[in-house]
Amino acid sequence: MRFLRCSTLTLLWLSLCWHAGAGETVRVLVQSSPLAGSQYYAVAELWSQIKPGDRLTLVREPDNRHDRKAIRVEWNGRPLGYVPRAENRAVAQAIDAGEKLEARVSRMREDPNPWRRVEFEVFLVL
Repeated sequence: MRFLRCSTLTLLWLSLCWHAGAGETVRVLVQSSPLAGSQYYAVAELWSQIKPGDRLTLVREPDNRHDRKAIRVEWNGRPLGYVPRAENRAVAQAIDAGEKLEARVSRMREDPNPWRRVEFEVFLVL
């Protein structure tokens, strides 16, 4: 099964590269997630400034005492929260392997539940 999964990903990568013209950037959606822990960071303070489509920075925290796979999410250098622990393994492995990832705000909504306020997407850049 592992071979099949690797082969499928390899074929997808080759297909994307073949369809992309020389010098053209291809972005593959890796995951879409809610922002974890936003109630403890600058989201409330920056709410009126953050817009869907804004770029986010993913900062790996291998020494985080709560989660060795932790990935902090920042907007313009300001911490907003984290990639949820249940969803951070693949992104942590990609960052650790030197893969080029991009993240952006995909959705914002007023909601009393902080897990529903900000959603973001992570892309693998080929």
